[in-house]
Amino acid sequence: MTTRTPNYQVIHNKPGVPIKSWTRGVPFEDKARQQLINIASMPFIHKWVAAMPDVHLGKGATIGSVIPTVGAVIPAAVGVDIGCGMMAVKTNLTAKDLPDNLKPLRDAIEQAVPHGRSTNRSRRDKGAWQDLPNDVAAGWNQHLNAGFNLLTEKHAVLKNTNNVKHLGTLGTGNHFIEICLDTQQAVWVMLHSGSRGVGNRIGTYFIEQAKKDMERHFINLPDRDLAYLCEGTEHFDDYVEAVQWAQNYARINREIMMNRTLAAVGQTLQRPVIGQLEAVNCHHNYVNLEHHYGKDVWLTRKGAVSAKQGELGIIPGSMGAKSFIVRGLGNAESFCTCSHGAGRVMSRTEAKKQVSLEEHIKATENVECRKDASVVDETPRAYKPIEQVMEAQKDLVEIVYELKQVVCVKG
Repeated sequence: MTTRTPNYQVIHNKPGVPIKSWTRGVPFEDKARQQLINIASMPFIHKWVAAMPDVHLGKGATIGSVIPTVGAVIPAAVGVDIGCGMMAVKTNLTAKDLPDNLKPLRDAIEQAVPHGRSTNRSRRDKGAWQDLPNDVAAGWNQHLNAGFNLLTEKHAVLKNTNNVKHLGTLGTGNHFIEICLDTQQAVWVMLHSGSRGVGNRIGTYFIEQAKKDMERHFINLPDRDLAYLCEGTEHFDDYVEAVQWAQNYARINREIMMNRTLAAVGQTLQRPVIGQLEAVNCHHNYVNLEHHYGKDVWLTRKGAVSAKQGELGIIPGSMGAKSFIVRGLGNAESFCTCSHGAGRVMSRTEAKKQVSLEEHIKATENVECRKDASVVDETPRAYKPIEQVMEAQKDLVEIVYELKQVVCVKG
């Protein structure tokens, strides 16, 4: 009988649990390794911590990590962009339906979906709605308003946030909307965003509550950002309720943006654009109650995607790189999880120092996108090579579609 060699490497961590890392052939920084060791030293981790091939340093918890906990959750591990994730749909268009000049398509998407942020508080925020469109108001009223009212009755601090005005908006940083082609020249629309300002406030608020709980009970931690909430306490129950609401907000946010993007493309091309059956909408910053290795655990995926047997997911590359629609292989040792993207190898500051505008323009020469200094921190060289990342997790997912973007909208 042949024994298959595991695709992961094991970091032994005494007295904590081990770390299984799917990082063969990809960069794995020492600071991220130490951060994982800190997490694996927490007393309520179930079996081990899993690190995905896009793993890199985060705040408190490592981005690209899978953290199974029993009886507690770590709010900073979920993070402040709760429910951040991807949505992709295959359309009824093919490459020949697209015009030679793609700039009008990018302009139409940018007009249909608010993006970016105005940092001057005295001016209107270009990344939020000023006058709420009917579709956004309907999404809020039908799916989110009642739950938000319940949350703010308990936690009034959450009321004065960018909530409904951010629904159906993109945000900044690595969030994007793309038009892509697969290898058969079918046109896809793919986007990346989360729970926006209100999710950030929920995450920040409960991270602070967890830190106060640690101080109240004189609990020492390897990192203050690993402060946790214990199951059965008021803060724990409120946090789980708030996170579930924010995850729902993120899913609906992506659906509204997708519908608006498809409509904008259709108006520009003067023909109906329909999202076909192959549609995926998946979180990659969230916590969920799941059953693994004989126990119900709170599974935190921090920059990681559920990859249960047969489940579809999305693994995007950087600007100018390939992206992938994948099908999960249900690998129990990764807690049925795969990476959420390529993963950074440079901080945003480092990228702006090391990558010239000329290099960024060349790296994105086949993509209709912004090519100015403010997006250099998102340039391809700031990320791990997506092909190496996919090779490192070949036992976690199989590739269903390979996509290449032709239009990219950034915040």
